[in-house]
Amino acid sequence: MRRFLIRLLIVLLIAVIITLFAFRLSAVWRETGTKLLPPSEGTMISTPLGALYTITRGPADGTPLLLAHGTAAWSGFWVPQVAALAEDGFRATAFDLPPFGYSDRAADGDYTRARQADRILALIRTFPDRPIMIAHSFGAAAATEAVLREPDAFAGLIIIDGALAMAKTPTQAKLPLPLRPRLLRETALSLTATNPMATGTLLRGLLYNKDAATDEIIRTLQAPQRRAGTTAAYADWLPALLAPRADALSRTAANYADLPLPVRIIWGDQDTVTPPAQAEALAKAIGQQPVIYIENVGHIPHIEAPDVFMTTLRAVLKEMRQAR
Repeated sequence: MRRFLIRLLIVLLIAVIITLFAFRLSAVWRETGTKLLPPSEGTMISTPLGALYTITRGPADGTPLLLAHGTAAWSGFWVPQVAALAEDGFRATAFDLPPFGYSDRAADGDYTRARQADRILALIRTFPDRPIMIAHSFGAAAATEAVLREPDAFAGLIIIDGALAMAKTPTQAKLPLPLRPRLLRETALSLTATNPMATGTLLRGLLYNKDAATDEIIRTLQAPQRRAGTTAAYADWLPALLAPRADALSRTAANYADLPLPVRIIWGDQDTVTPPAQAEALAKAIGQQPVIYIENVGHIPHIEAPDVFMTTLRAVLKEMRQAR
């Protein structure tokens, strides 16, 4: 009986290993089977750190806005908001923060906040005027890093459910042991973030309003994931998410005091990914205005309650534009 159980465990272990590597191999096939070009609705803007894919709408003389997306999203996730803001007379630009979307990926695999901030600052140097930065979730970490480094380069900052990992005294986290080997990171990602069968489940896990994870939204998220090397690029990026550097400016609460530009915070009051307590700590550190909560909304307000979100955003932008 004991021998039988040992053999059964060995067989099960082998089956699990085969299954895991089958997912990784399927990701390789999926990401190399088709040459995927950037959508024609956007433009690649060259910078010293690589070309960034952008979607821009609105009059050339409109107040410039720059929109940063969250984890595993891309500029296409902002298209309805970009279109609405363009109708309001703004010059709205959503961009792909690598390794996501269609922007050039880092040859050296560097996706730390400092390097992501470099990319954002390089992009806005192509703008004719200082933009108001609108940044969601993971994108808010890079955007806030850029603002803290060069506040005079921006006309304002709007943080939406920001994943900042801010603390009074930040500590350096370590990447979980099972994810330290690159092959295991790639395998884990091929099961989750780059697995088309998991997109809907992962997205709904971020939402309070689960019905917001429509088939159209899911297809939008999946569109750039067929790019060659997606899973490998995500494996380079994952440490920046799970173990962000403690010396990043945006990790330390004291660095947010006395910012010389208007900063506003918009948050879903039912967010369980970055709970409201984080929003309150951020507002206290900035010391400008209280958090603007959107009721009955989770981590992604602009898809969970798009109309209420746009009303809120328009009010904040009107205030900022009048203050310019």
